[in-house]
Amino acid sequence: METHERIMVVVGTRPEIIKMAPLIKALQKMEIPLTFVHCGQHYDYVMSQRFIEELELPQPDYNYKVKACSQGEQTARIIANMERLLKKTKPSLVLVEGDTNGVLATSIAAAKLGIPVGHVEAGLRSFDLRMPEEHNRRLTDHISTYLFAPTKTAENNLKRESVLGKVYVTGNTVIDAVMQYISKAESKSKIVDTIKFEKFALATVHRAENVDNPTVLRNLMEAFMESPTPIVIPIHPRTKKRLRQNGMDAEVKKSKNLQILPPVGYLDFLMLMKKCEIILTDSGGIQEEATAPQIRKRVLILRSSTERPEAVEAGFAKIVGTDKQNILEAMRETLKGQSKLPVDSPYGNGDSAKRIAEIIESEVCHHHL
Repeated sequence: METHERIMVVVGTRPEIIKMAPLIKALQKMEIPLTFVHCGQHYDYVMSQRFIEELELPQPDYNYKVKACSQGEQTARIIANMERLLKKTKPSLVLVEGDTNGVLATSIAAAKLGIPVGHVEAGLRSFDLRMPEEHNRRLTDHISTYLFAPTKTAENNLKRESVLGKVYVTGNTVIDAVMQYISKAESKSKIVDTIKFEKFALATVHRAENVDNPTVLRNLMEAFMESPTPIVIPIHPRTKKRLRQNGMDAEVKKSKNLQILPPVGYLDFLMLMKKCEIILTDSGGIQEEATAPQIRKRVLILRSSTERPEAVEAGFAKIVGTDKQNILEAMRETLKGQSKLPVDSPYGNGDSAKRIAEIIESEVCHHHL
């Protein structure tokens, strides 16, 4: 392949790095030349560089820093940066993953230059237009040439919307990542030694619609403080800032029921998921990771909707919203835990990256030879 027949892999946040890692490895294994780009949406060490190192990925060929600004401005800056880079590098395909501003911005820049876009994790829908992610994934799907849908449900969403690109059901690379890195986590991570509870629930909150709303934030924190089992919270920088702004950080720190951790790396997080009793989260990726055979944990979703209904249908996840009483009720119920969880994940069996890499090789690379 000549230089312009390279694949460009673009990431911008922690979940994208995790989910692209198995795909980068699969492309490398097949000796498909790639350019690795960090578009700069999360650029501090704990949110990005640490993950690139832990996942043993190459250093990005191009690294941007996009300073904190409004959603629109952030998207615009990434479009401008990516357009310049794409003009210079002329890849034959741009791969993006997920539903962030960086994903939409990169896809727009590529589409405007007539460069095909491959969307990993296409077709997810929450049908909740208050979520910026819902706009991002819908728009990205409609300008993508290749759509790698993790499940049949995602494929059906894309068919119903009559997307123009080619749709493939591939499973989700997040399961590949858990399978590929769990033994490394077990041998390297020391996080469990730092947890002061014998049994605990793991909680993460970061979504704007939860933490930027003081009432919702208070509801969640009170539920955690009154929880029937102690809670470990790796704190997202945004959440930490909001707790401080709303004068809640002191009481949260004082609570005997909580242990607040700084943001943790991927290997530590895998161990926390493996060791906890249940997970409470407003994150999307965690709803999938919890279904991996090596984790198999119940998840209470701290939102009113989810774009991952497969986890709910399989019995792993339950939408509980943000009302304190509902959360506490659901925790008591779940900790009793009657029914057995399925053995298999609804998100595939760990060969998604290989399948995507093979599609790219036959669709993109062979076209150019």
